Amino acid sequence: MAATMKKAVADVSLTIHKLAWNTSRITELKEEIEDIMLGDDCLMIPYQTGNVFISHAQEETQEMLAEAKKNLQEETDTLESRVESIQ
Repeated sequence: MAATMKKAVADVSLTIHKLAWNTSRITELKEEIEDIMLGDDCLMIPYQTGNVFISHAQEETQEMLAEAKKNLQEETDTLESRVESIQ
């Protein structure tokens, strides 16, 4: 009976140890995920304006690229219409 009791105590101790380790690991992983999510917002991307590169947040850089793309498309459309009128 004493051996059975010692085995039960050992099993409980092992279970508590595993639970503590898993809880600690979960906390570490959640912190790592949070760091990744925060890092994504803080990521600075260089954007060229003339001869100068300026670093902006990723979202702002994407907006600037979309605006530049829109402006280039408008300029291309204008030039194409001028070519058609000359032809």
